[in-house]
Amino acid sequence: MLLPRCINRTRAVCLALLAVIALQAGCGGAGPKPAAEARHTVVPGGTAAAPGAPGAEIPAEALTLFEQATAVMASGDFLDAELRFKEFLLRYPNFPGAYVNLAIIHSNNGDDAAAQAAIDAALALNPTHAAALNQQGMLFRKNGKFLEAEAAYLKAVTASPDYALAHYNLGVLNELYLQRLEPALQHFEQYQALVGSDEQVEKWIADLTRRVAANQRTANVAE
Repeated sequence: MLLPRCINRTRAVCLALLAVIALQAGCGGAGPKPAAEARHTVVPGGTAAAPGAPGAEIPAEALTLFEQATAVMASGDFLDAELRFKEFLLRYPNFPGAYVNLAIIHSNNGDDAAAQAAIDAALALNPTHAAALNQQGMLFRKNGKFLEAEAAYLKAVTASPDYALAHYNLGVLNELYLQRLEPALQHFEQYQALVGSDEQVEKWIADLTRRVAANQRTANVAE
């Protein structure tokens, strides 16, 4: 599975159906970007969220409507997808995943205020909803609030340790924005362990491993 690090609408479209297919479960560019990000070309944080918590019983009609909305979202028709998710929530207001997907759509459209409102609604329903916390972290990162983004991502992996997207985003955040190579390496390794082989992430891990070792050698010499 190839997941470059650059945040864009195409990535969200391509990945939007994965969570629904698995039934286990953000985007727009912005914010300052270090030069190193040029070699990191996708963040999977905009993957569509599933309607409710993993294992939760979902009415058949609700699931059908949700899958239809997500399919429209995956096709790139965000206007229709937004309308469908809003209609879904009028009938089934207690599914935080629909609010998360609205947040993804609003973020793609550059409407941060609407994205935040949707995230707030999801977290009001479930304060430990991993996808909502991950999307909150992405919105914070987009607006240069890197420590707040870290806190949101960490809440996501605390609530759901196997939520790979938050580990991925923690890797990106620590390497490119917080300049913390060892935590970045740890989170990319955790992401890799959860999703399986990813050739691009393997290259990043190898690069970080070399850089961490070089820093350690430098520190040893200095001592």
